[in-house]
Amino acid sequence: MKIWIDLDNTPHVPFFKPIIRELEKQGHNVILTARDAFQVCELANLVGLSYKKVGRHYGKNPIMKVIGLCLRSLQFLPLIMGEKPMLGLSHGSRSQILLCNLLRIPTVMIMDYEHARTPLLLQPRWEIIPAALSTENVQCKKKERIFSYEGIKEDVYAPEFKPDESIVAELNLNDDDIVVTVRPPANEAHYHNPESDALFISFMTRVCATKGVKAILLPRNKLQESQLRSDWPQWFNNSKVTVPKRAVNGLNLLWHSDLVVSGGGTMNREAAALGVPVYSIFRGKSGAVDRQLQNEGRLILIENVDEVNNKILLQRRSKGTNPVKLSSQKTLQMIMAHIEAIMMKEYPRRT
Repeated sequence: MKIWIDLDNTPHVPFFKPIIRELEKQGHNVILTARDAFQVCELANLVGLSYKKVGRHYGKNPIMKVIGLCLRSLQFLPLIMGEKPMLGLSHGSRSQILLCNLLRIPTVMIMDYEHARTPLLLQPRWEIIPAALSTENVQCKKKERIFSYEGIKEDVYAPEFKPDESIVAELNLNDDDIVVTVRPPANEAHYHNPESDALFISFMTRVCATKGVKAILLPRNKLQESQLRSDWPQWFNNSKVTVPKRAVNGLNLLWHSDLVVSGGGTMNREAAALGVPVYSIFRGKSGAVDRQLQNEGRLILIENVDEVNNKILLQRRSKGTNPVKLSSQKTLQMIMAHIEAIMMKEYPRRT
């Protein structure tokens, strides 16, 4: 079958790479599109994915978000009318789901955060979710159209990770330093809470005041980087804080870090998948997956400035040689089985 996958956000690139590989192994033809936002295209190039670039990010203004969503759906139209895919697959691409719903193309949305707002016209036909999520909170109202998988979405690609030591020289990492990877809050997202910004600034202030600690800062886009450099120029003195000059392999950076502090979900869960100490400064509505990881002791949720100073441990960790159990492919296999089952239900004569 012809399947359309849309890479709407940065985390979708590593997540969908093994899924695309498995779909093509099964004989399916994948149409891949990518939004020119954050580092989506740069990362897709880095991992060797072939895609068509469609649309961009329109900032945090709610009206512009709606305009951008509709415009991107229209920009898809010539490609999709020509290719005629039989299934739309994404990890929450609203533009894809909108167009597919209008064209009556079945949609599958893989999602792992139950508090995202999804109007009726943007709701998918099928959903694939982590078992940690309650089916009462997902967007697809027909429970027979909801499939679940064990683990977290990062388990799809983390087992394939292999450390690459070249990043040490590229980012000028020093064995004498405690290396912390920091991801600022997504201040353009509709779920953003300003409390996250306060925690982020408090932690960066602590890092800059602590001898022997180096931060690798990963702004979400060039605008956010420019704002941070303008507002906090002292952070970037003496190479205390480094921003990579190009997109880097996220798992590799996390593996070479002693700890991770992030205002976003995916990087937190990637660190948890690798067994790297991780602290979440996300102050939106806490998702079921993050609560599960916290209960398992794999993630620490930071709720106030006092916890920034008292809970976050600035210390080295033993990195070892084998970051994850490379034999574990259970999560990927379950998701692939669900996609196949959905295609059989939608097109029983074709399958």
